[in-house]
Formats: sequence, structure tokens, C-alpha cells
Amino acid sequence: MAQVTVVDYGAGNLLSVRRAFEHFGAEVVVTGEAGQIASAERLVLPGVGAFGKGMAELRGRGLVPAILTYASEARPLLGICLGMQMLLDESVEFGSHSGLGLIPGKVVPIPAQGRDGKPHCIPHIGWNGLVHPVLGDQDWQGTVLEGIAPGSHAYFVHSFMALPDHPAHRLADCIYHGLDITGVIRKGNVTGCQFHPEKSGEIGLRIIEGFLKQ
Repeated sequence: MAQVTVVDYGAGNLLSVRRAFEHFGAEVVVTGEAGQIASAERLVLPGVGAFGKGMAELRGRGLVPAILTYASEARPLLGICLGMQMLLDESVEFGSHSGLGLIPGKVVPIPAQGRDGKPHCIPHIGWNGLVHPVLGDQDWQGTVLEGIAPGSHAYFVHSFMALPDHPAHRLADCIYHGLDITGVIRKGNVTGCQFHPEKSGEIGLRIIEGFLKQ
């Protein structure tokens, strides 16, 4: 039976994430205890809310060293929504804030206008298709997206977006009024989904199953 540890730092959809993994028979531990996080078999970092507050909670609870120790040992790590953004170096959301630095890059606001120059809704909320990035990793084999057809829809809720420094770390995008927005990032054993797989129906469950198979 797969074992999954979900990081509890007071800012995540813990129940829905837990149920999604339990759907596949995984043994799920939800914890804010650093020792359990550092020794996990598979680790999930969920999150909703602001980047700075999320990082402050992780630091205040002494969880950053445990997450970094875990990631350094090449075990699978999945960040979801805010959890995905915190994998990067920094964010400019309500000031400048340092992240976990596991994937080089930063988090910036979604532009207030689409490619046509017209204003659009921020935050970006709703279903959007996952596509291969123009610049990035075109091969989904061996990743959480293995077997997922390009164009498959996932559920997004966010006002800021990830910009990895290296195109190779950009695994999937979505297109929002002509803008390329990062949907999935990946570097080695570390993966992040901007959308919520636990709220993305059958496609989301297949992505969660893909993580369990890593």
C-alpha cells in the first residue's frame, strides 16, 4: 500500500486531498510534525491563500528544513496550487517573499489583460485545458501527466502564476485569453500543479494516481 504524507501548516484543502489519495487505497498521514515529513515515503504540499503567509507558517512551524531534507533524497514531492508556487525561489505577491527554492523561478501576477489587450477576470477561476508548453518539456512520459491527453481540463483558482527560470522545468501550460500560464512544473522528483487535482474530476484522479506510481 502506498503511503502519502500531507503537510499540514494551516493553509490547505486537507480533507479533499486526503480523500483523493485514499480513493486509490493509499495510507494517508496528515501532519505538521517535522520528523514525519522528513521521513515520508511520498510528500504532498497543498495550499490556498497568499504566498508570504504560507511560507511564514512553514517557517514558524519549523517545517522548511524537513521539506528540504525530504526533497534532497529524491523521493516524490507534489505541490498543489499555493504549494506548487512555494516550490520556487520567490514571489512578488504583496511584497517580496522567499520560497523553498526547489525549482528555480519566481511567482508573478497573472497579467490583467489577455493577449488581445482587453481586461479579463482575475483571479483565473474555472476549468482549463492542459497543453504542451511552447518552450518546455514536451514529453509527459514518466511524469504525473503520463497518459493524459493534451487538452484535458483541470480546475484552476489563482491570481498569481509560476515562471520557472528554465523551460525544461515547465511541463504543461494552460491558455487563458491567449496567455500562456504555467500549469505543471517539474524538476527531478519535485512536481507542482497550479490547478487542484483533487477537484479536477477523473483527470485529476488520474494525475494523483500518476504521482502514486512514481
